[in-house]
Amino acid sequence: MQYIASLESSVLVLNKFFMALHIISAKRAFVLLCKETAEVVSVDEGKFNSYDFYGWKDVSLYKARSGLPEEDTTSWIKTVSFEIEVPKIIRLLFYDKHPQSNVKFNRRNIFARDENKCQYCGRRFPTMELSLDHIVPKAYNGKTTWTNIVCACTECNKLKGGRTPEEASMRLIRKPVKPRHSPILSLKLRSDRYRSWKQFLNEAYWSVPLK
Repeated sequence: MQYIASLESSVLVLNKFFMALHIISAKRAFVLLCKETAEVVSVDEGKFNSYDFYGWKDVSLYKARSGLPEEDTTSWIKTVSFEIEVPKIIRLLFYDKHPQSNVKFNRRNIFARDENKCQYCGRRFPTMELSLDHIVPKAYNGKTTWTNIVCACTECNKLKGGRTPEEASMRLIRKPVKPRHSPILSLKLRSDRYRSWKQFLNEAYWSVPLK
C-alpha cells in the first residue's frame, strides 16, 4: 500500500445541512472526528454513507485487509496499531451556520488566486519564495485590496521597487480581480483527488474544469 504524506491533505467540511463551509487539513479533520463533533461522509458509487471515527476505522481496516483496488487519489495514515484512510469530506454534527458568501482577503487566497505565479514574470514559485506586491505603491496611496495586490517573486519585486509597473517598464500578466468563489476551492476542484466535493457545491462551481 502506498502512503502519501497525508496529514496535510485537504478535507472539505460541511455543516449539519450538508452545505460546504471551508477546507481544513486531514490532521484537523481527525481531531474533530475523535472529539465526536464530526462524521465522515463517503461518496460511494453516487451514494452517501456516514461514519463516526470508529466506523471509518473499521471501513479502512476492511479495505486494507481485503486488497481492494485503490484509487490514485487515496491517502492513508499509518499508526503503530492500525491504518486509516484520510477522508475527503467530513460533516460537522452540531454546526448549523451557513457558509460565508464573501471570500476572505488574505495572503493564502491571493496566492491561490494567482496560482502561485509571479504576476510579472509568469513563473510559478513555492509560497515561501513569493511576496505580495502593491501594483500602485503605498507611497502613491495604493490600497491593500484584491485589485491592487498580486503575487510577485523576489527578483521581480526587487526590480519593481517602490514604482508602478509603468515606471519600472514591467507588465502584469493578468489584471487582478476579486474572486467570486474561494480560490483555494477552485484550485482543488481541478484535481481528481477532490472530485467528490463537486456534489456538495452549488452550480457556480460546476463550471470549473476537472482533469
